[in-house]
Amino acid sequence: MESETPGGKRKMLGVLLLLKKKKRRLKAGGNNAGHTVVVDSVEYDFHLLPSGIINPKVTAFIGNGVVIHLPGLFEEAEKNQRKGKSLKDWEKRLIISDRAHIVFDFHQAVDGVQEQQRQEQAGKNLGTTKKGIGPVYSAKAARSGLRICDLLADFSQFSERYKVLAQQYKAMYPTLEIDIEGELIKLKDYVERLKPMVRDGVHYMYEALHGPLKKILVEGANAALLDIDFGTYPFVTSSNCTVGGVCTGLGMPPQNVGEVYGVVKAYTTRVGIGAFPSEQCNETGELLQTRGKEVGVTTGRKRRCGWLDLVLIKYAHMINGFTALALTKLDILDVFSELKVGVVYKVDGKTIPHFPANQELLQRVEVEYETLPGWKSDTSAARGFEELPEKAQKYVHFVEEHVGVPVKWIGVGKSRESMIQLF
Repeated sequence: MESETPGGKRKMLGVLLLLKKKKRRLKAGGNNAGHTVVVDSVEYDFHLLPSGIINPKVTAFIGNGVVIHLPGLFEEAEKNQRKGKSLKDWEKRLIISDRAHIVFDFHQAVDGVQEQQRQEQAGKNLGTTKKGIGPVYSAKAARSGLRICDLLADFSQFSERYKVLAQQYKAMYPTLEIDIEGELIKLKDYVERLKPMVRDGVHYMYEALHGPLKKILVEGANAALLDIDFGTYPFVTSSNCTVGGVCTGLGMPPQNVGEVYGVVKAYTTRVGIGAFPSEQCNETGELLQTRGKEVGVTTGRKRRCGWLDLVLIKYAHMINGFTALALTKLDILDVFSELKVGVVYKVDGKTIPHFPANQELLQRVEVEYETLPGWKSDTSAARGFEELPEKAQKYVHFVEEHVGVPVKWIGVGKSRESMIQLF
């Protein structure tokens, strides 16, 4: 799984939470994230849609924690629908929480203006995806945002509130151009199409959790190190990407959370600016980028690449309490004669026992590596752990032992068939 967010954030660790009941796929975040799924050699790109919707037996739910750009949602669905038959009835299998906030076009325009201002005033920006995520979460916190329930309840009242919000932004950003009446016409066109999909999210989740025994899989939108509270601030997204987001973003009681899976690449990547202790600005980094096709799904930007940073993984585990890990893209390392893994952070020659909160301190970190032998052979055809080269198996075991979490899945290719399950 991959995710991309504003600010060129670290994209190396996603969170999947497997709950104890229904067979549904749930989503949190916004369309600043990009998840690529390959099924039957067809590559699908998901941003707002839960990626599990590609399974015709799955009901997908977009929770209250998601901020939704309606044109983006329908464009994404129609684009993926043209690629294969899996999404032919997607509108019948998608549920949207009525408490989800709406991303308007002017939020996206404001996102771009803010980035330009940062560049002009400070000489650097956050590298946002300009999808309007930061501005709409800001409006949500300021209690001036508009939600799906507002759009469907009384359109005349919604229109008045929309006009007030638009004028507020025009006052803050005089160069901002908003076609208020034109945008309202477009939004009204979505009302009838949305109505069958929208439910009271809290009631829906309660019924799902207390219904027939199946499975619920919660798909986090972004990586753990992008969390607004625990990530590499200020190069973070605007929501909680860690395990707490399952409760706040879906209206789900903590006692219903079952398994928590950390999804981590076999090396570390990041998009845009910000501290990256294990980055390799050399041939190694270029080879990882090329072999791993490390280009953001949302922005098209190349990702910076480096050796696997287990200090980060352990930090994410402290927050999320992983039950198991999914170690992906192991096959990208097939060509290396030796591999380095970051295990300790040092500042001024002294080991620091924690992951630094301060970005400036993180920039000064020196990484202490363990060097492991590479396996120099193709792993892409492996379908069982015993089929991996012995040195590849040792690499996996090293990750397990250092983090203290078992690896349950190993990815050796981009298709679902290329995922090795260990237990």
